[in-house]
Amino acid sequence: MMNIHEILKYLPHRYPILLIDRVLELEAGKRIVAIKNVTINEPVFIGHFPDYPVMPGVLIIEAMAQASAILSFVTMKREADADSVYYFAGIDNARFKRPVTPGDQLRLESEVVRELRGVGKYRARALVDGKLAAEAELLCTYRKVDRGGGAT
Repeated sequence: MMNIHEILKYLPHRYPILLIDRVLELEAGKRIVAIKNVTINEPVFIGHFPDYPVMPGVLIIEAMAQASAILSFVTMKREADADSVYYFAGIDNARFKRPVTPGDQLRLESEVVRELRGVGKYRARALVDGKLAAEAELLCTYRKVDRGGGAT
């Protein structure tokens, strides 16, 4: 449903932190299903871990958040721009069920729990081959960028 060129319109992230390769399904205001292909070429695997490469849990959470951000931007009918960001505001009930390694394909599923005044709550899951790898409830907030060093 959305290729990498379209994804780049909705996320300000770029290599090496862009963690969404494709969007398979998207229902504005409701849910998204996206894909992250995990490859050995990613710089994190040089040190995590050299003898048994494992995708860090924080990057799995970040991938779920990026999928949620795309869902939010599409829902708001906005594209990413230099004047705004979509920040993490909280992570609740994060659980990691299995390691994610190079060669795996993460299926990222996120659904809107609620959205109120620019703050969204999402229930997100990451699966590999239909098996749960991680899950969390994410709070994210949309803010204008203050070029003086913060967000407003």
